Amino acid sequence: MAADNSRAMKTQFKIQSEPSSSYYGAAAIVVDFVIILLPTFLAWNFTGNLDIAAAVFIFFVIVVGALSIRVLNQWNRMAVLRLGRYVGVIGPGLYFIVPMIDSTPINIDIRVISTPFKAEKTLTKDNVPVDVDAILFWQVKEPQGAILNVQSYYDSVLLASQTAMRDVIGKSVLAEMLAGRDIIGEDIKRLIEDRVTDWGIEAISVEIRDVTIPNELQNAMARVATSDREKQARVILAESESLAADKMLEAAHKYRTDPKAMQLRALNMMYEISLAGKNIMVFIPTESKGLSMPIPFGVTGINEYINNGSGGSTPSFTTAPKHKRNPNDMDKS
Repeated sequence: MAADNSRAMKTQFKIQSEPSSSYYGAAAIVVDFVIILLPTFLAWNFTGNLDIAAAVFIFFVIVVGALSIRVLNQWNRMAVLRLGRYVGVIGPGLYFIVPMIDSTPINIDIRVISTPFKAEKTLTKDNVPVDVDAILFWQVKEPQGAILNVQSYYDSVLLASQTAMRDVIGKSVLAEMLAGRDIIGEDIKRLIEDRVTDWGIEAISVEIRDVTIPNELQNAMARVATSDREKQARVILAESESLAADKMLEAAHKYRTDPKAMQLRALNMMYEISLAGKNIMVFIPTESKGLSMPIPFGVTGINEYINNGSGGSTPSFTTAPKHKRNPNDMDKS
């Protein structure tokens, strides 16, 4: 039994390793002429009528031509079987076969073929049912292997692709599938190649088009993503407020130590107010030793600020007490 299996494997390997033999059809042309000329000669010999012989000749030319002529496109290859035995591949162009003896049952397309396939309700490694839709790009590189080593190469490629996809999905977690579709596609392509190489077929690439998960899981993942984004937004807002507070403290220290900086800030605030075009600002002339522009704490306050600023203490802003009127004065008046 082991010897028979070994012999079968060697025979299969020999078929795969041999290049596809080409069928030229030179002998078929000779046979076709014999088939056409023989009845024509017999008709002329028995009847002696040239018209009848010509009619027989034309009839057999049409019949033999319809049975023996094969015309193939540039992208097609056709297997030729002679009495059930494989003799070669024809194409492209015009070819002749022996009628009633040769047959051409299989037509191979050697162009790149795109085959969509899917795996429905397949469990991932973390037990999540998913529906995966993909496309396989493949090509027949050795027509002889696709003819002799597999019954229906197109259907077999489709089934091999589906089983390979299910194997890869069962070994992957959902996060890996959603984040690395190209990696999943390469794994599926590698498994397909292991199964279709013996058929003379090359798997070019696998493209994952869509990964569908249950609606409940989609909603849960959406909530997780929303919470994560909200957390990041709050952290960024807190960092921004902390940075702004540090900058405001730094600016306050500069304003406290430099009155000119404070006045420049006041002028900038007035400029920003005037940008709207709807505000009216009235400047009241004052006398403050050259500082005639209004500032946030008034002219009197800046005088005290200048006088007391060298000591590093915050100026105190006091007002004169109001004079209480005596009721007797009112009577005197």
